[in-house]
Amino acid sequence: MSGFAPPIEDYALIGDCRSAALVSRAGSIDWLCWPRFDSAACFAALLGTEAHGCWRIAPAESVISVRRRYRPGTVILETEFETASGSVVLIDFMPPGAASSSVVRIVRGLRGRVAMRFFLALRFDYGRTIPWMTRLPDGSGWQAMAGADLVVLRTPVELRGEAMTSVAEFSVAMDDEIPFFLSHGASHLPVPPDENPFAAQLACERFWVAWCDHGTYRGPYAEAVQRSALTLKALSYAPTGGMVAAPTTSLPERLGGGRNWDYRYCWLRDGAFALQALTRAGFLAEAASWRAWLQRSVAGSAADLLVMYGVASERQLVEWEASWLPGYQGARPVRIGNAAAEQVQLDVFGEVMEALGATPASWDLQREIVGQLAKIWRRPDAGIWEMRAEKKHFVHSKVMAWVAMDRAIQRAETFFGAAPLDEWKEMRGAIHAEVCAQGFDAGKQSFVQSYGSGTLDASLLLIPLVGFLPADDPRVRGTVAAIERELMEDGLLVRYRGADGLPPGEGAFLACSFWLADNFVLQGRYAEARALFERLLALRNDVGLLAEEYDLKARRLVGNFPQAFSHVGLINTAINLGD
Repeated sequence: MSGFAPPIEDYALIGDCRSAALVSRAGSIDWLCWPRFDSAACFAALLGTEAHGCWRIAPAESVISVRRRYRPGTVILETEFETASGSVVLIDFMPPGAASSSVVRIVRGLRGRVAMRFFLALRFDYGRTIPWMTRLPDGSGWQAMAGADLVVLRTPVELRGEAMTSVAEFSVAMDDEIPFFLSHGASHLPVPPDENPFAAQLACERFWVAWCDHGTYRGPYAEAVQRSALTLKALSYAPTGGMVAAPTTSLPERLGGGRNWDYRYCWLRDGAFALQALTRAGFLAEAASWRAWLQRSVAGSAADLLVMYGVASERQLVEWEASWLPGYQGARPVRIGNAAAEQVQLDVFGEVMEALGATPASWDLQREIVGQLAKIWRRPDAGIWEMRAEKKHFVHSKVMAWVAMDRAIQRAETFFGAAPLDEWKEMRGAIHAEVCAQGFDAGKQSFVQSYGSGTLDASLLLIPLVGFLPADDPRVRGTVAAIERELMEDGLLVRYRGADGLPPGEGAFLACSFWLADNFVLQGRYAEARALFERLLALRNDVGLLAEEYDLKARRLVGNFPQAFSHVGLINTAINLGD
């Protein structure tokens, strides 16, 4: 049943800063990557059917209403089910810093007595491998083994096997608390230790609340900014400091389409934007961790700089297709890995330079980056949107090449000295002059996507945000006006129009609309900026999460979820409106 998965906005995120899971409103975990973001999924129902891996705990009787929320300042999810017999709350979380990566689910009775059903289909290798499940020797639970993976489930509820799944029925009265503790381990090592689920819940809450205390934003959008910051933190990989773009793969940009990509990797661009947003919101430790990850990842020759890496700085991200999965609501193919890692995207040089900042330890690396950029900035590239077609001279790519040179010059002059400043300034001037001459369309009174193309691109909104030209420059004003005129649909922006070498069709790209709101702020159009921002806030699901895009016809979130890029845009625009 390829149409099994509910709408993307029906899901909430839980995570332990090593991996993540998506929990539906129906109490079902349909996506779980273990023990890392980019590991083979343990549950893959989101991309297939319940037979490909699913863990559901829900009332056995008809549900009258469902309410859910995160505990304030945490990534602990509470889903409250109301039935004719009573009400229960399902508490879901993944404890950060535990001995092994775990998922904890606790059912607590609130009113009356509610009959509950338990269903568990443990699968590995993206739903392809059924593990061997046996009781633990001490009788405290069950263990499931497949190849290198071991999963242990401990609960007081008695389970039974049924058609390669585990099922159970139980009831919960007011104040009852029934725990389920699922832990991952290596099959050749002793089973993960027995842990107290209630103590784990308290420790998890303390971890997230203490982290939130570092936030400094106190403006009118404090709740939205905090939730976005928590989402970014949950997408970080604590052992290395990397941050994935999203915890999912192959959630389609167009429902039923083929624009399905694996986002469980660390894009330098996305990470650089996230670093800046977290820094502005007061979370400096995460910024320092990501910088350290960045320096390790790009160490070596700048000629070998990639646009993305694995969470532990892996460089081989080979793309392949999981042909046995029907995909989210029939969207195929399901892709694992990402071939865009091999592309040349010049804008990454600018984003990396921006992110490294004036850090003495990275100055040699920055000089190396600028030296490599000097050799290649005149070449065409694949651009910010990773087009799988003919390379072009993308204007945004050239602008970010200018950013790299500009930041290097500023740092050399202010902090470090010892740099070929005359050569760098000449190159900075040459890039600026070329972009203004070849990237601007006099007829449209706008910058365009690529030299001589006549096509608009929402990434041009970054021109004033990075300081290439001031917001009141007539060319910038003309560009913003043209983008509003040609790329706006029902108040939101699409990235661009026209062929790109990819399957056609996608939703409104949410980060671009945040960039437009930022431009409104710079132009003094505060009412319009606030109205657009409020519109974007309204697109969040009931627990404050955003996907990559929004389908304007279906009125649904689309693309990988939750998307770091969208939440970065939210944080920045909220702060810009306050400033």
